[in-house]
Amino acid sequence: MAKITASVYTSHIPAVGVAWDLKKTAEDYWKPVFAGYEYSKQWQKENKPDVIILVYNDHTNNFGFDLIPTFALGMNEEFIPCDEGWGPRPIPNVPGDQAFASHLAHSVIEQGFDLTLCYELGVDHGLTVPLSLMFGDVDPWPVKVIPLHVNVVQYPVPSGQRCYDLGRAIRNAVAAYDEDINVHIWGTGGMSHQLQGPRAGLINKEWDNQFLDDLIADPKTLAKKPHVEYVREAGSEGIELVMWLIARAAMCEEGQQPVVKHRFYHVPASNTAVGHLILEAPSSE
Repeated sequence: MAKITASVYTSHIPAVGVAWDLKKTAEDYWKPVFAGYEYSKQWQKENKPDVIILVYNDHTNNFGFDLIPTFALGMNEEFIPCDEGWGPRPIPNVPGDQAFASHLAHSVIEQGFDLTLCYELGVDHGLTVPLSLMFGDVDPWPVKVIPLHVNVVQYPVPSGQRCYDLGRAIRNAVAAYDEDINVHIWGTGGMSHQLQGPRAGLINKEWDNQFLDDLIADPKTLAKKPHVEYVREAGSEGIELVMWLIARAAMCEEGQQPVVKHRFYHVPASNTAVGHLILEAPSSE
C-alpha cells in the first residue's frame, strides 16, 4: 500500500522565488535564508518520494474574492506556473498524478470533506517556491505533485481543528491506496507576518518557535488554537500556519512522535519570518 514517510514544512514567500530566479542567493541579505535549505536539498535527494501532496494557498490567481473554495484538490496530469504580475517563473511545469488524486478525492469526500476538484489549475508561488527551495534548479521536477489548496485568504477560513481532521482523512486515504508508493506531504505558508495596516511588518519570533515546538510534540492540542490568536500574535497572514496542521496530522498516528531531521528559523525575509521543518515518520510505522 501507499505510505507517508515524511513531511516538510516551509514558508512560501514570493520574494524568495524572485531572489532564486534572479540568482541573488549569495547576496548578504538572502544568503542566510537559502543556507537554511542546504541540508534540505541533500535530504530530498536521498529521500525522494514518488509523489508529494503539497498543501498551499492560492493567492487570487485561480480563485478570486467572488469564488473561493475552502479546500480544492488539483486533479490534472500537469500544472502550469501562474503569471503573478511579472511573468511566470522560469521553472518547469509541475507533473501531477491523476490516478492517485482521484483516489484521494473519493476517499476524503467519503470521510466527510467536500473538496472542490480542479482539472484546470495554475500554480503560484505558494506551491512553486517550496519546490525550488527543496529541489533547486531541476528540469523536469523529479517527483509528481498533487496540489491541495486551502482558503486562508478570505474569511471564514477553516479552523485548525478542521485542518487537522483533514490531515487524518488524507492519512486514511493514502493507506487505502493499493499501489506501493512513497508519499511525502508538505505544509506551506507562514510564519508570522502581516502585509498591511498599522501592524505591517509584524514578526513574533517567540510565538513562531513555540508553534514549531507544539507542531512537533503536541499537534492535537495545537489544533485547538483559535483564529484570533493567530491573528493577534502572528499577524493577519499568520493564519496560513493552519495548513501545517494538515501535513502534521497526516504523517503519523496520533500519539506517535516523528523524527526531527531539520529545523530552521530566520528573520527577516521580505518582512516575513521564515520557518522550516523536516519530519520523518517513526521507524515503527
